[in-house]
Amino acid sequence: MNVDKMVEALQGAVTFLGITGSIQREVTGLAYDTRDVKDGYAFFALKGIHTDGHRFITDAIKHGASVVFHSEDLDYYNTGTTYLKVSNTRTCMAPVSACFYGYPSEKLTCIGVTGTDGKSTTVSLLHQLLSLSGIKAGFISTVQFDTGDGAQKNHYRQSTPEATEIHKILCEMVENGCTHAVIEATSHGLSPLNNRLGSIDFTAGILTNISHEHLEFHKTLERYVDDKANLFRRIKAENGFGVINGDEPRRAYFASASAAPVVYYSTKDRNADIFADAITETPAGESFTIHAEDFSGEADINLPGIFNVENTLAAVLTVSRLTGKSVKFCIPFLPQLQPVAGRMNFIKTGKDFRVLVDYAHTPGAYLKLFPILRKRTEGRLIAVFGSAGERDTEKRQVQGEIASRYADIIILTDEDPRGENPQRILEDIKEGCRQKTEGKDLFLVQDRREAIKAAIRTAGKGDLVVLLGKGHESSIIYSNGPSPWDEKAEAEKALAETGVY
Repeated sequence: MNVDKMVEALQGAVTFLGITGSIQREVTGLAYDTRDVKDGYAFFALKGIHTDGHRFITDAIKHGASVVFHSEDLDYYNTGTTYLKVSNTRTCMAPVSACFYGYPSEKLTCIGVTGTDGKSTTVSLLHQLLSLSGIKAGFISTVQFDTGDGAQKNHYRQSTPEATEIHKILCEMVENGCTHAVIEATSHGLSPLNNRLGSIDFTAGILTNISHEHLEFHKTLERYVDDKANLFRRIKAENGFGVINGDEPRRAYFASASAAPVVYYSTKDRNADIFADAITETPAGESFTIHAEDFSGEADINLPGIFNVENTLAAVLTVSRLTGKSVKFCIPFLPQLQPVAGRMNFIKTGKDFRVLVDYAHTPGAYLKLFPILRKRTEGRLIAVFGSAGERDTEKRQVQGEIASRYADIIILTDEDPRGENPQRILEDIKEGCRQKTEGKDLFLVQDRREAIKAAIRTAGKGDLVVLLGKGHESSIIYSNGPSPWDEKAEAEKALAETGVY
């Protein structure tokens, strides 16, 4: 795509403050990291918290960049490069990417899923139901993405990748024959400061819930909520719809943000568009009765927890609306639904206690998860968890308070300390564990590998060891960068080393 055609197509979407160099230059790709730049690429000089991309423009050109998007005046302009000055290089990435990749979201039925907890699971359940319904769909989530030729691990280390990556993935979905795309819409991705999900045409939006998270970025809970509501502001008024958890106290706020009609799912309100009651635990998951306008009957899922009933209701209601088919159409598919990697994954121990890996890392997720684990544990509940460094600090004590209410033994350990003092993070969580005594039923073990070993050595008949916060993630981030990590593999290794696997 030539620069002149790009600039012309982006009139109204991007304000160009200046153009230096030839506008006949060809753009062959987009990148914001010099390591990803290839010949003919356009490079976005992003201003971040720790560094400024303007410092790396020369490196980008050496790697082959022929076009540079920048927001500051430069000391030097290379004669063989085209420079496009904009007010904000980060927010312009979305419209530029959409244009470069041929506006792929307009060729897809895009469904966004937002909320504090349950996003990845709801994305997965929705994608599975669409596939079982005969619809070719792709998806993007924290854990994986699928462009239509098989799921692969999300290597971007962001639940919602940057706009250049999002639109490239959507373009691949179109090329692979997908008609639908399910997108995990995080608050960071929906924030106008990042604009990662900008220029995406959403047909539907789903809200799972809201609880305390990411205030290090959003600063206030009100801003966090408002940023998430941007998904509903972006739903197409014509033929679009919103799906909202009717049990979420802020449901009216999200409904008012949508110009499209909204429908509700609930486990408490019989007047919701889809409602579940008679929820009963089974050895594999949950059994319940679904009530909808056109159907009332039994349903089963092999996913434990009432929160998975809620996630399933959201997916069923969305598929019913998208396909125009009765809720009854989805019921036979529900027992086939598979869990997401790192979510409620039990590890075979071959012994008389159990080990569970789950990604839960927010107070809201703890409030949903711990009561279920407590109810399903015959012996002691042993919890291993931490809290992220350089992230929301206010949630740490809350995590500790909730965990100490339900767990018999707590072992605090590293999650992703980043540049913070790891011990300080554990001390912050400890402040909330007022019902526990350090050295007796509360332990601070920074090394996560040693913490897991300690939990497994402690476990006995009927106990449940629950490892929280890492789930599917492939690294632990320290001050010197990421260190490879696999929670499930580490648990299995600890079981083997302690002679119980």
